[in-house]
Amino acid sequence: MNPQPSNPIWIYDTTLRDGSQREGLSLSIEDKLRIARQLDELGIPFIEGGWPGANPKDVQFFWQLKEEPLKQAEVVAFCSTRRPHKAAAEDKMLQAILAAGTRWVTIFGKSWDLHVRAGLNTSPEENLAMIQDTIEYLRSQGRRVIYDAEHWFDGYKNNPEYALQTLITARDAGAEWLVLCDTNGGTLPVEVSQIVREVIKATGVGNNESPIPHSPFPIPQLGIHTHNDSDTAVANALAGVHEGVRMVQGTINGYGERCGNANLCSLIPNLQLKLGYSCIEDEQLARLAQVSRLTSEVVNLAPDDHAPFVGRSAFAHKGGIHVSAVARNPLTYEHIQPEQVGNQRRIVISDQSGLSNVLAKARSFGHELNKQDPACRQILGRLKALESEGYQFEAAEASFDLLMREALGYRQQPFELKGFQVQCDILQGINTTYDSALATIKVAVNGEDILEAAEGNGPVAALDAALRKALVKFYPEIAVYQLTDYKVRILNGGSGTSAKTRVLVESSNGEQRWTTVGVSTNILEASYQAVVEGIEYGLLLQCPTKKALMPSN
Repeated sequence: MNPQPSNPIWIYDTTLRDGSQREGLSLSIEDKLRIARQLDELGIPFIEGGWPGANPKDVQFFWQLKEEPLKQAEVVAFCSTRRPHKAAAEDKMLQAILAAGTRWVTIFGKSWDLHVRAGLNTSPEENLAMIQDTIEYLRSQGRRVIYDAEHWFDGYKNNPEYALQTLITARDAGAEWLVLCDTNGGTLPVEVSQIVREVIKATGVGNNESPIPHSPFPIPQLGIHTHNDSDTAVANALAGVHEGVRMVQGTINGYGERCGNANLCSLIPNLQLKLGYSCIEDEQLARLAQVSRLTSEVVNLAPDDHAPFVGRSAFAHKGGIHVSAVARNPLTYEHIQPEQVGNQRRIVISDQSGLSNVLAKARSFGHELNKQDPACRQILGRLKALESEGYQFEAAEASFDLLMREALGYRQQPFELKGFQVQCDILQGINTTYDSALATIKVAVNGEDILEAAEGNGPVAALDAALRKALVKFYPEIAVYQLTDYKVRILNGGSGTSAKTRVLVESSNGEQRWTTVGVSTNILEASYQAVVEGIEYGLLLQCPTKKALMPSN
């Protein structure tokens, strides 16, 4: 179903504020600006920048955006209602919000009388006055207001009359959006549906029956803000939209406190591709996977390969029957076209593979084969033999491409290993242990022997540094390569220190990433295999049309 512009859902991103409350996640001003500009390019209408009254970093963020504004998104400042028994016009916290200079402000207030008494330590009547005074003051200062009804669903379930009164107060004070928040993340979709219907009936919000004065919108609209503590944040948001909600709040990759927020990387394609709502332009939707991965890099968290829509495995096919069917018609095992969200189909190779997998994987790497080609069965046989020894090409596609090139007769080793040594020193300091390593390596390129040494904070880092140092004058491209991940798995733990080890190494050139594998009873030998293939494959990516690699003179 094609989305219609006349059927919009307003997306509100809170990655920079609510998302940054995830444990272990910290954003610098530069990080926030970079993510904000990516969200702006993605076409997100509202981007919540933070709470300038509570965080000096957020003050600087809003100042920066005044100097270099976003192209299309409304950046939103976030704040609570005024303090109890203090006029909004005299509250310094609200002055900081006004100083941020945003046209839109999001104010959150208490919906649950439990929080009013236990959290604010005030009366329900004063809480209503706080909501009214804050919104009216901000409106008098020319601001447009989004009201986040904190703990809305819990408040409504415990005291529906009071929860509704807080919402009606915000409506009458001039809030243009009333956002129902499942702050504790404990509500289920069936409850969301029922409660949203009851809210619309009780308040008139969202049903074209109760216009408010001085608003550019004919009526206030409903929004929803869900958390994922019951693993239903996306489902709850979709349930709210089905009942009439027109703003959805969430974060990229579902980042957020505790179990996270509603994941916009799932919500946007579900709303637009499945339900026919208009959220962003189709060409912007095709950048969704890129924005997801870039955000994970900026916040320094590994991308979730199994994330719906945007994960590397979201359109990966492993079983031979699946692969064969997808080759004929992708609809057999894919619910959307991966390109619609900027992803791509992947054929996974493992010991469960058949010829269909090998053929499909070969095509994805630009190798044209057919079932009658002897190389096909040679690759399949080699694959299964190596996986029986502990190799895992499912997670190391770069190594599998090199295996295919070898079987097809056009893999040329860019250098030859003559030998290497690694020396490790454990240095004890006061309450600290220092692990330093020195690697010496000898390689040959075009008959020329090169001997180099390098230090690292561990044997693999030292070995990687020494190898690059030896090769960089022949292959200058490797200067930008980085070893971005290193995983070790003991394959037969009962063998003790003589156990076989599998090493997976992820490398990157700053734009692409690829994974290679090594297996040996010697962990350094396994690491060397993976590191060497990582460098070799990176060189192939630099010149993908070449069958063989040639060093620079």
